[in-house]
Formats: sequence, C-alpha cells, structure tokens
Amino acid sequence: MIAVIVLDFDGVILESVDVKTEAFRRLFLQHPDHLESILDFHRENGGMSRFDKFRHIYAHILKQPLSGDEFESLCRRFAELVLEGVLSAPFVHGAPEFLKAMHRRVPLYIVSATPEDEIRRIVARRGLDSYFSGVYGSPGTKAAAIGTILAGEGVPPSSALFVGDAVNDLEAAQATGVRFAARVRPGDRNRFAGRAGIDCTVPDLEELLRLLAAG
Repeated sequence: MIAVIVLDFDGVILESVDVKTEAFRRLFLQHPDHLESILDFHRENGGMSRFDKFRHIYAHILKQPLSGDEFESLCRRFAELVLEGVLSAPFVHGAPEFLKAMHRRVPLYIVSATPEDEIRRIVARRGLDSYFSGVYGSPGTKAAAIGTILAGEGVPPSSALFVGDAVNDLEAAQATGVRFAARVRPGDRNRFAGRAGIDCTVPDLEELLRLLAAG
C-alpha cells in the first residue's frame, strides 16, 4: 500500500522541461560548435541540478575553466530565463486532479533538482503549496531528500512512490528503495526502456491516478 507519494516537478507536474532546454540554448549561444552537445547532455540528464550541469559542460564539453564569477552569472541568468516560463507553463495532463484527489489520501512531497528557494517560490506562486507536506530542492540530492521524507513519515521504502521523468529520478528511487513510476511525455523517447525497478510507465497523471485508484 502506498503511504507517501513524492513527485518531481518539471515534466511531472508542469510541462516545463522545454522551458529549461530553451534557457540552456540561450545561455550557450556563443558556443555554436558545442551547442548541440550541450543540449543533448541537458536532455539526457534531466533530474541533475543546473549547478552540476554547468560544471560538467565547462569541464567536459567546452573544456574551459569555470570561474566563480562566471558560475554565479550562469546561475543568475538561468533563473531569470526560466522563472517566467515555468510560472506560465501548462500542467501535465491530469496534474490538478491528481493533486486534489491524492493529497487527501496520502502526504505528497516535491523533490526537484531546482534550487530549493526557487522551487518553493514557484510552487507557492502556482498556488500549489497547500497540496504538499514538503518541497525539497538542490543543492541537496534527491536521494537524500527522499531519505528525509521516509524518516519523517516513519514509513518503509516499499510504502513510498516516487514519480519522475528522468533516469536520475529512477536512480534516486533505487538508491533509497522506494517504488518508482516513470512519466514519459507522449511523443518522447522512452529513456526508461529496458531498465529495472519501474512499477509503471504513464503518459500523464490522469493515468497514474487511475492506476492508483484501481489499487
């Protein structure tokens, strides 16, 4: 029986993944020879914090040093680029109904790679904070946040479900022993194909709500 549900935010509650892809494109336009590699890395590593992505891009794709000032500038500009887009992004199909139905039945949590102060501000401005018992973001890891939630709720991992759209989300579920539901947007490549540890794969939260209601 599921006693706690943990949800990623971008690509699970909001259709905001493309907003962040566009932000990466605009940030690195001055590197046209590397732009596609940068965007591919971003897309393949959903669930990784922007901080770790910036460090990887500079170290392994651009092969340039990343100064503290440049790192802070990237973080600031990225936040500015994505905030308006995320605040206006549409819900994943069925998300409002899922939150309204499930928050009455089990505690709901958000665990995101977005900086914690930023994700909490976004959740509040979208009018969603009343649905959640807690909202966690970076720089803490998703696995650490899930561990904190399990300890606070006093439930075993087998009674918790993490809903994510990235392989990094699945890895956090596996690291903590919780169950995992993969959300794959219709038309997108299924990055979870052939991977173990997935309870179900759904196109949206309407389908997940139906599956949970069916027991």
